[in-house]
Amino acid sequence: MNSRYDVIVAGLGAMGSATAAHLATRGKKVLGLERWSPGHRYGSSHGDSRIIREMYFEHPMYVPILGRAYELWAELGQRTGKDLLHVAGGLMIGPEDGMLVTGTRRSAKEYNLAHEVLSPAEVKERYPAFELRSDYVAVLDPRAGYLDPEVCNGAHWAVARELGADLRECEPALSWTADNDGVSVTTPVDTYHADHLVLAVGARTLSLLNGIPLSLEIERQVVFWLEPDIRSRNYDASRFPIYIHEYAEGAVCYGFPRLSRGVKASGMHSGEKSANADEVRRSVNENEVEPLRDALSNILPELASAPVLESDVCIFTNTPDHDFVIDFHPEFPRVVVSSACSGHGFKFASAIGEIQADLVTKGKSRFDLSPFSMARAKINKRSHM
Repeated sequence: MNSRYDVIVAGLGAMGSATAAHLATRGKKVLGLERWSPGHRYGSSHGDSRIIREMYFEHPMYVPILGRAYELWAELGQRTGKDLLHVAGGLMIGPEDGMLVTGTRRSAKEYNLAHEVLSPAEVKERYPAFELRSDYVAVLDPRAGYLDPEVCNGAHWAVARELGADLRECEPALSWTADNDGVSVTTPVDTYHADHLVLAVGARTLSLLNGIPLSLEIERQVVFWLEPDIRSRNYDASRFPIYIHEYAEGAVCYGFPRLSRGVKASGMHSGEKSANADEVRRSVNENEVEPLRDALSNILPELASAPVLESDVCIFTNTPDHDFVIDFHPEFPRVVVSSACSGHGFKFASAIGEIQADLVTKGKSRFDLSPFSMARAKINKRSHM
């Protein structure tokens, strides 16, 4: 039997690794448990790019947390000497009265964020690859850009281990119990004891809630790397920002500049649904790229017709309203449940790690977490990314 820990963190993807690092920074004795090895392809944190953006069209309530996330990503990069945060601007593209543009401008106005509204001609002049439909506008978010998820997670792992955290690869949490004295977590290897437990297991959250009902849905997300003319510099990061495009009412696609391979793009929340993460289909059919091509045709016609270089599958864990879950377990206050990010959470991971370390060590956060309570996740519905 192992000695007692201050905190056990189950799941060491984006949210769990950040939480472990923040707890270790505070001198806590941390045990981290991960089902696979770092960089695995069975969850939501692999690959070379995730969007980060400040003018959050989903809701202005996210903007203050994003501000803290930007600060913490920069600090983590400086601490570890890793190039994590790449800021080169981003375009939010669609009808002027659409969900994406109006939501983006709402956040910008509420927090007085610098931005520009560009016409199709102005977008073409600055970013030659784009050819926007005449009835579109684009809101330029100058602080938008992208993160390298595997490098970010690795940096959090490195900080946690440097400060003494015991991080276990290929050792998942199978079950847990809790009482007034603490928690016990059983793995295939042993049973461990701690004062607190943070559940950050993504698509496997439902299996570890100990009977508490929570409305979560597993969604298969397919991403593609397209290969336009390799000689063109129009897709380089200096001339091609990240973008989100509302191609139909309430429906968006998104993409990145050319990074390590091809030009990555994907539709959002259009994948197959499943009740079990282990049943998600990992193969990608040739015709699955066609809806993405249709969506891109109104803004990036050359990219829309480019051949597919590569494809991949990841998992979203969606709440009914697509907002996060960050809350104490309703029956066991020593257990924090995180985060069911509905496909838009990675950019927040540095701040969510800090938030969850605050919950464990102080019982509260500087941010209002009521929108992320477990109680509301079962009842509210709203459609957004």
